[in-house]
Amino acid sequence: MNDKGILIVVSGFSGAGKGTIMNRLIHEYDDYALSVSATTRAPRTGEEDGREYFFLKKEEFEKRIEEGGFIEHACYCDNYYGTPRAYVEKQLDEGKNVVLEIEIQGAMNIRKQFPDALLVFVTPPDVRELERRLNGRGTEEPEIVAKRLRRAAEEAEGMDKYDYILVNDDLETCVKQLNELVKAARSAPVRNKEFIDNIRAELSALAKGEE
Repeated sequence: MNDKGILIVVSGFSGAGKGTIMNRLIHEYDDYALSVSATTRAPRTGEEDGREYFFLKKEEFEKRIEEGGFIEHACYCDNYYGTPRAYVEKQLDEGKNVVLEIEIQGAMNIRKQFPDALLVFVTPPDVRELERRLNGRGTEEPEIVAKRLRRAAEEAEGMDKYDYILVNDDLETCVKQLNELVKAARSAPVRNKEFIDNIRAELSALAKGEE
């Protein structure tokens, strides 16, 4: 079977718990790697190059864009952010399942470049719970919460474009379910074409030898 890792794109509503799920997944299982993004913003206190981000000069970042060095990239508040292609492909070749947290538009772009990527959408069990979690943070004004809920309504239009919907009701259960989805995805025929071709070729040769 194919020993190469698979690319996992995790999207979901703000407040769905995507970051918590991914951090727990990385902590509990050793065959995952979180993608490290590159950015042109300055490092903050305590941040290390290659851990939180790959910190690049603007000129270097733009050069890599031209060379196709990013799977996806965007500009926020005058700073670039992007997913380095070489880093992701290296992790995949080493058998790691690489997890990216990306919004819907970025996820669709990833699917175009990596047709066999696994796309998972994370959601609370219902909208009332989503609203409760957003308000429960206690760090955002009501108008910001309302804005996030309006954004969630827009994002919900793209939920059916994902391979799986993952309901984050209980964290431990959710993490186990995500790991099971990935294990199943690695065994899918679309990700094991070389293995299938080899089996077919060997069976064909054997059949011809018996005739």
